[in-house]
Amino acid sequence: MFSTPFVYSFAIFLSLPLLFLFAPRILPQKNLPISIPDELDDLALFRRAALASTSPIPNLHRSQNKIAFLFLTNSNLTFSPLWEQFFLNQDQLYNIYIHADPTITRLLSPPTGVFRNRFIASKHTHRASPTLISAARRLLATALLDDPSNSFFALLSQHCIPLHSFRYVYHTLFSSPSQFSSSTPRHRRYRSFIEILSDEPTLWDRYTARGTDAMLPEVKFSDFRVGSQFFILTRNHAVLVIRDQRLWRKFRLPCRNTESCYPEEHYFPTLLSMEDPNGCSHFTLTRVNWTGSTGGHPHTYGPAEISPDLIHELRRSNSTYSYLFARKFAPACLEPLMEIAKSVIFRD
Repeated sequence: MFSTPFVYSFAIFLSLPLLFLFAPRILPQKNLPISIPDELDDLALFRRAALASTSPIPNLHRSQNKIAFLFLTNSNLTFSPLWEQFFLNQDQLYNIYIHADPTITRLLSPPTGVFRNRFIASKHTHRASPTLISAARRLLATALLDDPSNSFFALLSQHCIPLHSFRYVYHTLFSSPSQFSSSTPRHRRYRSFIEILSDEPTLWDRYTARGTDAMLPEVKFSDFRVGSQFFILTRNHAVLVIRDQRLWRKFRLPCRNTESCYPEEHYFPTLLSMEDPNGCSHFTLTRVNWTGSTGGHPHTYGPAEISPDLIHELRRSNSTYSYLFARKFAPACLEPLMEIAKSVIFRD
């Protein structure tokens, strides 16, 4: 009835629209900030973590729940002596994971004490690119795989310091009020502390940094959010983040306008706002001072500014919660911070 060449030609003609529709999702895109080998490595890690997280989680007692502290760093952990005091005698209640840029790892001082042997398999990172999103997801996946007792996941930088004792931080997170019923599994009763804002004046410029319609159809402008780079996620939300591929396809695109492009400040707030807004606090527990910021960096505190009054001021917030951590501090702040550690910072 029809010749074979005609059938083949007709089939190819019909398949062209499908090819144009699905090719961007199947084939690697050119000029991506993240290489294909790195992307495949991450996908394998995320799939292992997601698969492990589908297994029944032990019915943990409160004393068994742990906080995973995720340090995202590109320099030495200058404040490790302060954190050592923070973690003192709390061995069964936390885990530490460090993502250090591999290009500078050999230049770092070998970590000691509680930070020894805490480095995870890491990839190169740089500002104004999705590599910082990948690094945070890598930390989350590693912590999920490592210990099913990890219930909260706190992302921090080498410039962060604690504002309270470990006991205070632990009590704040695991005693946080919840709208969930008592029948809800314990690991799903808590909220994530992540800043989610929709009224940032430069939001449109940030949304169009990759191109006017680059985020469509997955992310409409009305769904686009901004927030702090540093957050505390529940285990449920950590799993949601490492399973995501739909929004990641958009946020991994290269930026045309790098001055308005801060992917790590948008991906996590947008994803969680779209998937589970009621499960998030919409504010962060890490205090940052943007007064007098320069080059996209917040105010950096110097040693002359360190005092008990500063610590008390940094703790204050507009919510019912005190800030638990703060940034950004110059390395020279270590000595004056250590002088008030026991008498002020860890005395709640």
